[in-house]
Amino acid sequence: MYQKGKKYFAGNITAFYRHRDDDRGPRIGFTVGKVLGNAVERNRIRRRLRAAVQRLLHTVSLPLDIVLHPKKPVRTIEFARLLEELQQIFEALQKGKPQKGRPA
Repeated sequence: MYQKGKKYFAGNITAFYRHRDDDRGPRIGFTVGKVLGNAVERNRIRRRLRAAVQRLLHTVSLPLDIVLHPKKPVRTIEFARLLEELQQIFEALQKGKPQKGRPA
């Protein structure tokens, strides 16, 4: 996934993604490393990401595998800001605009 896929940078989240050859819609996963805190903090981040993705998943219809990798500020940003960043990512991936920001 990481070697063959592409990256998209949006503020506090990096999205790694790859197109699939089926028509089942998107699959989304999360990587929340130990750098982001203890198990309680990491699970809280994962729950917030999952809740935000559930609200926005309808905006992506392409068969994509997406792995969301949050950065440290995700621990404290407002939920509305988290939704904005995820919406930015999903819109860009749906439109087929790879790589924003830093090069891969």
